[in-house]
Amino acid sequence: MPTVQDLARALEAAAPLAYQESYDNAGLQCGDPHMEVRGVLIALDCTPAVVDEAIERGCNVVVAHHPLIFRPLKRLTGANEVEQTLLKAIKNDVALYAAHTNLDNVHHGVNRKLAEKLGLVNLRILDPKPGLLAKLVTYVPATHTETVLAALYAAGAGQVGDYSACSFRMEGIGTFTPGAGTNPFQGTVGEPETTPEERVEVIVPLHLQSAALRALRQAHPYEEVAYEIIKLENTNQEVGSGMVGELPTALSPQEFRAQLKKALLVPVVKHTSFDKPIKKVALCGGAGSFLIGKARAAGADAYVTGDLKYHEYFQAEKQLMLCDVGHFESEQFTGEIFQDLLASTFGSTFALFIAETHTNPVHYDF
Repeated sequence: MPTVQDLARALEAAAPLAYQESYDNAGLQCGDPHMEVRGVLIALDCTPAVVDEAIERGCNVVVAHHPLIFRPLKRLTGANEVEQTLLKAIKNDVALYAAHTNLDNVHHGVNRKLAEKLGLVNLRILDPKPGLLAKLVTYVPATHTETVLAALYAAGAGQVGDYSACSFRMEGIGTFTPGAGTNPFQGTVGEPETTPEERVEVIVPLHLQSAALRALRQAHPYEEVAYEIIKLENTNQEVGSGMVGELPTALSPQEFRAQLKKALLVPVVKHTSFDKPIKKVALCGGAGSFLIGKARAAGADAYVTGDLKYHEYFQAEKQLMLCDVGHFESEQFTGEIFQDLLASTFGSTFALFIAETHTNPVHYDF
């Protein structure tokens, strides 16, 4: 049976913890990493009622989008709902795991799911993050280039957008003199050696740098492997905040808001006034006011998010329509991401459910 640690590795391969925001607390919140997984309950939020549902369904893991432990705990006495939830989980051997802004920030995460529900096409990250990539350069005898590259690709290097196995090669001549006590792959101790080599370059996500270097050393035939790591300021087009895409057919503002209500099952949409057709749409699941300027700069006709404050609506500056659909509502389909990922990875080795417990604290009266 898979363990909690196996489950965490699968989730973190899809949404690396390195991609969470600095204020966040994604990952395993409580529980034994070596415990076998009997069943997983998926929820947007973890509450006492969600843990109760997990227990009733025979699940010993809850996977949630929002971390239960978001701020440091000074004591654990059950004084509030967070502590009550944690105590209940611990007493019943229920592990709690959260994938939050790391799942927001990957291109196949929360925002893509929302974009797909709205029927958007030609999708791209609205605000790609810089400084997450490095270029790995190494020098390989031509006879071993393919072997080394295969190892680097397996370690996660060489991925550029939807293209895999990407590299650059340049032929050259390598020179070296093996010193005393060495066991050179070719050449003689104490004798200068000249050999055809290839300069090989691949892009590596910074959080996979150590794994890539291990793979390089294991696959490379030389005792001493020459390599360079060059940190890049390029934006990573696959990681960042929000998403922008296009509707297949332009809609009037009224038609677009009606589509929002239908697609997201929301009774009301708070919005700014706008009288132009809606074609390009930017969005951000959860609280996304920090991207209003990015949405304007992208030329979006509408920006869909949650938790907008009164004064933030003025930032539309009549250049686009701001639409606040609610925090929960913009992230309500996140469970489908977890479900698809865990089902494709583990099959039917454990029970897998999306919680029926309703956790949205906001209600509407009409």
